[in-house]
Amino acid sequence: MRADLPLEVTHEVRDRCLCLHVQRAARALARRFDDALRPFGLTSGQFSLLMSLNRPSSPTIGEVADLLAMDRTTLTANLKPLERRRFLDIVVDEKDRRSRRLRLTSAGRDALAAAVPVWRQTHDEVDKLLDSAPGRLRSDLVALAREA
Repeated sequence: MRADLPLEVTHEVRDRCLCLHVQRAARALARRFDDALRPFGLTSGQFSLLMSLNRPSSPTIGEVADLLAMDRTTLTANLKPLERRRFLDIVVDEKDRRSRRLRLTSAGRDALAAAVPVWRQTHDEVDKLLDSAPGRLRSDLVALAREA
């Protein structure tokens, strides 16, 4: 141990670091939702990605990347298995041929519709585990994400 980095600093970071606690909670939540969504052949990330496409007009890859806070390369890699399963189509933007839009297919909608009741049930279970108001936690997390 160095004098300028005592064990107490390690304990301070362990106990205070929001980034650490949010990352740990995110991993635990992802595992819980992955387990719940497994019967539908979806991970929590795939569920969120597909749900982000459930809108009146097909979003661009950039719009979805922004919403999910992912870089475009990572998003593109995550799209491929869903496209192979025919849950989404990647189509050329009619107004800008350089851009691609993401369209949820009927199979993708069916998968989401089947999974939503289990997603809701899992959320209800998680909400009961929280000591504080779940709505407040969500709004605080949204505010933090907006500042990034």
